[in-house]
Amino acid sequence: MAVLKVTFTRTKRDKLAQVLWILNWISVVTGVILFSLGLFLKVELNKRWELMADTDIQYVPNMLISVGLIACAINFLGGKICYDCADTAKFLRWKLIMLPYIICTFFFTFCVLVGALMCYTMHWELDESLREGLTMAMKYYKDTDTPGRCFLKRAVDTLQIEFQCCGNKAYSDWFRIQWISNRYLDMSHREVLDRLRSNVEGKYLMDGVPFSCCNINSPRPCIQQQVSNNSAHFNYDPHTEQLNLWTKGCHQALSDYYTGIVHSIGLTVLITWLFETSLENMLRLGDPDCDSEGWLLENSFIETARINLNIIKTLSKNNHVDPANNGDPNINVPSTSRAHYGPDNVPPQQKPTAS
Repeated sequence: MAVLKVTFTRTKRDKLAQVLWILNWISVVTGVILFSLGLFLKVELNKRWELMADTDIQYVPNMLISVGLIACAINFLGGKICYDCADTAKFLRWKLIMLPYIICTFFFTFCVLVGALMCYTMHWELDESLREGLTMAMKYYKDTDTPGRCFLKRAVDTLQIEFQCCGNKAYSDWFRIQWISNRYLDMSHREVLDRLRSNVEGKYLMDGVPFSCCNINSPRPCIQQQVSNNSAHFNYDPHTEQLNLWTKGCHQALSDYYTGIVHSIGLTVLITWLFETSLENMLRLGDPDCDSEGWLLENSFIETARINLNIIKTLSKNNHVDPANNGDPNINVPSTSRAHYGPDNVPPQQKPTAS
């Protein structure tokens, strides 16, 4: 059942064209918004690219940027068509491209829907990229003299201070890696040599964390060395007392930050898709001199959502080949699809004519 179904006369159609002209220009603005959101997400991802793995997660902002630019072009053309609807002669010239234009708008609205869904499904890839990237960044934290890695210490420290986090999952992650460079270790000190020899990989491990893990809101001076040793500090118990270190892991902090961004962008894109779908249905103009029917949505809201969901399922099924058929479309054809023409099973147009 159509939503807001209306019968349009010539006068009403002229008013509709004026409204559509305004809506198309609003859609141009939404295209600029989509472009801006894609650019913003791309910049945010590039700001911390060194803390992410090499997985390709740039396809989402790239698609939003492309869809935004296409939206500006399509809706600008739609505004021009609606502006010329008042002049019958000009509108008749546009009728030649109306069908390709409607097909392009349908494809465009489908791309907007795909972009919105990609924003919500991006979470898992981003989560894995952050987990692997932070692990590698912490591993090379000490390599301040190695080309290509000298910036990682500053990047990790800035991250932990800005997002008030420590380690990958928790501050104890620093206990399992050597985050102090050998150039800053006194190799003549017996304790240092004992720590290096006690590890099978020859690493200098200790229960300490970098200074950037310190909670600036704690009234107590930061305890970043011998964190798990309660006898090394006065009136200190790491099991019962709240530590003056950030307790949240940086993976969780970054994941929450980017998830909030992509979900907000996804909601904006989804609203844009609903708006573009309604505009696409109203752009199906007919003869400018006859009465015609129009609607906001050709079907109800639930039916429209069901139709778009079926389209997505159909596209996914088209890429699947039944192994029993071996890809042969002539096998297992339903009997209802075979036409029955008569006793001799010959189509009427192929029956022999009498000589």
